[in-house]
This record gives sequence, structure tokens and C-alpha cells, in this order.
Amino acid sequence: MSGELPLNINIKEPRWDQGTFMGRAQHFFMVTDPRNVLLSSETLEDARVTVQNYRAGIVKPGLTEDALWKAKYVYDSAFHPDTGEKMFVIGRMSAQVPMNMSITGSMLTFYRTTPAVVFWQWVNQSFNAVVNYTNRSGDAPLTVNWVPPTSVPRQELWSPPWASSPWPTRLPPIMGRFVPFVAVAAANCINIPFMRQRELKYGIPVTDENDNRLGESPGAAKQAILQVIVSRIGMAVPAMAIPPVIMNALEKKAFMKRFPLLNAPIQVGLVGLCLVFATPLCCALFPQKSSMSVSSLEPQLQERIREISPQTTTVYFNKGLFKLVIVNVCQLS
Repeated sequence: MSGELPLNINIKEPRWDQGTFMGRAQHFFMVTDPRNVLLSSETLEDARVTVQNYRAGIVKPGLTEDALWKAKYVYDSAFHPDTGEKMFVIGRMSAQVPMNMSITGSMLTFYRTTPAVVFWQWVNQSFNAVVNYTNRSGDAPLTVNWVPPTSVPRQELWSPPWASSPWPTRLPPIMGRFVPFVAVAAANCINIPFMRQRELKYGIPVTDENDNRLGESPGAAKQAILQVIVSRIGMAVPAMAIPPVIMNALEKKAFMKRFPLLNAPIQVGLVGLCLVFATPLCCALFPQKSSMSVSSLEPQLQERIREISPQTTTVYFNKGLFKLVIVNVCQLS
């Protein structure tokens, strides 16, 4: 061993207290920092070596605690925590803001025709699938064929039924601008439960306060999925509600009428500004390690817990945030 930095810093966990909203927000601001997308391969490799050496008890001379934490978050932003492989760039959490900025901005710009609404909804859900696959759990690979059973029409997965109807184009201009938001909210309410339908059927692991596994609970899965849906819709609210109001006012101005090509870049920029803050803040809405009362669990599981751990009154579970998306990047799965 070399260097003066102590080896007892727990870089397997976030740097800030995850029991508070501010702690979670600080953590996710680091996780979703879009600047990490621009880092070179050499910088990413240096962060990987720094983190892995520290875990092995080797400290680079001159390494400070701040530099170690920076390396840890850079490493987490690009390498899969289970496999250690470098992740596909657009599937990384650091790519969420620029990718969603482009997609959401396009949805808000090209919303006047049915084909445009359907196309950008398809792009949005396809991107979500890429992110889910890129961040899949190392010990439980996510199938590429994640679309629900054929009994559910594919179009209903990619976009809500009204996206293919003519009524959005008949709405008042300001109302029509909110069609993409309604479509995204509806798609999340449909897609997330379908993507996690196995958990709804078989349950997710629940533990006591010491992380001792007590069983699997579909009820805990329902609560976790509801929190994920709320977080995802919450992320969409500022980015898909604020820019339409601003753009509706700007388009009445003379300069926008003279330069209509400015519409798309201004809208994308406004969406990006909203997402920079909305993404980490909505990720932080709920603790990663959620809890529920034993009395709220399934009767059979309650009975089992009373037998093996009678003193336990509250159980804990990993809510999964975007299920496989952010959990693994943060090394909290």
C-alpha cells in the first residue's frame, strides 16, 4: 500500500446520505451529469484503474478523497457494476439528459400530425428499451424481446390509442402541445408494469434492517413500480409542460415569425434546461431502499416472517427506480 488516503472509505455506496432528499439529489446530480458523456476513453480507463486499485488496497500517490469520489462516479457512469464492461454510450445514465432532451424536444416540436406523434413515441420507447438492456442486471439478463405478449397490440405499447386518432390535431394550439406529455405519461403507466410483470407475479426480495432476506413479495413489487411510475412522470412534467407554454408565447413574437427555424433549437434547449434539474430531483423523490409494514404483506409471507424473524415489523426492498436503469449504475441493486 502507498499514499496517505485511508482505505476505509466505502465507495460501494453513494457519497451522500440516502436517507434524506438532499442527499439523494446530490447523488443523482452526479450520476446523471451529462458532461461524463464527453469523457475520453483514457479518462474512463484512469477512473476504472483508480477505483479498482483502491478496492484492492492500492492507493495512487497524491490521491485525495475528493478525487477518489470523482473517479468512483466517473467509473459508475460508464462501466457496468456487475460485469465491469464499458456500457453502450447512449445507454449510460450520463446520456439521459442529452438523449431525452433531443427526443422530448422533437416530440414537442413535431406534434401536429399523427405520424409524427406515433414516430417520436416509438423513438422514445425504443430508447428506453436500449437503456434498460444496457443497464440490465448481470445475474438476471434482460431479454431483448421485452415487448408484452401478443395479446396486447404493439401499438398500444409504443403509443396510446389516441396517438393514432385525428383528435389531437383539432385541439386548440396550447392544448395540442400537451398531447406528447399525455402520451408519455400513459406509455410509462403501461410499459413499466409490463417490463416488470415477472416481479408483479413472483414478487421482489424483501429483507429485514440487516439485509437478511425474508422472502419475495408481489405487494412490495406493486409499491416499487408505483414509485417508479411517479418518478418517471414527474421527470416529464417540467420538460413537457413548461416549454410548451413558453413556446406558445414566443411563436406570437415577430422574431419567431421571421425565423421559424429557431423553433426546434429553442424548444430543445428549454427541454434540456428542465431535464438537467428534473431528472436527478425526481430520481431522488423516493429512497432507493424502500420499506413497508409486515402487516401489509401477503398472509403467507407474514406467517413465514413471524416464524423466522418474529421481532421484524418492517421489511425493506430495492424499489429499482427505472428497474434496471439507474439501480445498477449507482451500484445499489
